Amino acid sequence: MSFVAVDPATGKQTNEVPFKSSAQTELKVASAHAAYLDWRLLSVEERVRPLAEMGRLLRERKDVFGTLMTSEMGKPISQATAEAEKCAWVCDYYAEQAPSLLRTVNAPTDGSSSYWTYRPLGIVLGIMPWNFPFWQVIRFGAPALTAGNAALLKHAPSVPACAAALEELFNDAGYPEGLFANLFIDLEATGDLIDDPRVRAVSLTGSVRAGKAVAARAGAAIKPCVLELGGSDPSLILADADLAAAAKSCAMGRLINTGQSCVAAKRFVVVESVREAFEEKLVQAMSEWSVGDPSDPQTDVGPMAREDLRDALHDQVSRSVEAGARLLMGGSIPNRPGAWYPITVLSGVREGMAAYSEELFGPVATIISAADTTDAIEIANGTAFGLGASVYTGDVQRGEQIAAELIDAGSCFVNGIVKSDPRLPFGGTKESGYGRELSPIGILEFTNAKTVWVK
Repeated sequence: MSFVAVDPATGKQTNEVPFKSSAQTELKVASAHAAYLDWRLLSVEERVRPLAEMGRLLRERKDVFGTLMTSEMGKPISQATAEAEKCAWVCDYYAEQAPSLLRTVNAPTDGSSSYWTYRPLGIVLGIMPWNFPFWQVIRFGAPALTAGNAALLKHAPSVPACAAALEELFNDAGYPEGLFANLFIDLEATGDLIDDPRVRAVSLTGSVRAGKAVAARAGAAIKPCVLELGGSDPSLILADADLAAAAKSCAMGRLINTGQSCVAAKRFVVVESVREAFEEKLVQAMSEWSVGDPSDPQTDVGPMAREDLRDALHDQVSRSVEAGARLLMGGSIPNRPGAWYPITVLSGVREGMAAYSEELFGPVATIISAADTTDAIEIANGTAFGLGASVYTGDVQRGEQIAAELIDAGSCFVNGIVKSDPRLPFGGTKESGYGRELSPIGILEFTNAKTVWVK
């Protein structure tokens, strides 16, 4: 068994890396644990030095890293290089903010001295997906190491070159040897690692099914998890919205990364009085996105990451159309090699259809009619997911109230697409997971808030 990379644009295999033996994996785990025992004793100021260097290297090597992402998962090259730059932003943020975020907090009590301090846990196992092969890893690994932990990476089997490049990046940035290590291992070995007492926590970005399995295994071992799982993010288009601006924003939210994002806009819940006008503008906005060779800087939408994922998406579209949904554009698999799927818009989507209740992970938008604002909110919340949501309205104050108080999601944006930002917490509710990445909250997830009392 092995990690296998296939170029999504051509369907041709480009790389294969065999799984490592249990003995080889043990060497990496032991090395990570040994490195952690020394690393945890350094000051935060010392721990941010390689982080700043890693940000510089990410910018310097963005074209190399972007090419790897494009070749292994089909990400348009302009978006791939932008992903490397965004990773550098995370490094910059924590390099600047970590000393204050991890500072000791004094708490006057009956002792002569009392306070709490944020201490690292040990090794954090990161189980990461293919869709943002650098961003997901850096946003987990950078704060975990800065907090004093070690990190082991179990990456998606379809991006082996990205996984190897990430380990090299951490080493080149000046982190101690073994503190961050990539593991080419299967699911059974991953489960064994969760059980390993040297592994003290788990961060997973992936499917709901994977999240349930990891949470159960980690829970049995009494270890904390951060789970960032699926999403079926709604965008509410209210009657007073600027429809042209909303349509352009929604097209971007749906099509970035070829629609393969947990936090992508997926369900467009439109108040019926403006539905027809919005449909027309959304189709126009989505038709302006260019589909083509992902290595071409002018391409907006490339192939999907794998043919099996493309086929599963097409099945969801076909079942929805058979149940009565209307195709406004797209919906047919092109006759060409690779994992290509056209930009697709479905309207008339109703409860009971696959496009209504299932996560569509690709360039497919679904339009759902709502009677009014109250109905739109109810439809938006009527899902097992709760990752992100957007509200488009001319009444910004009302939109903010809906976002802050009435939508059940981890992130809710008004008149804009949901996006991750190092300065803001990122994560979900319900089956979209728990725990938070990024922001001050994210760096504290894998720490022990240790109370110290002295008399």
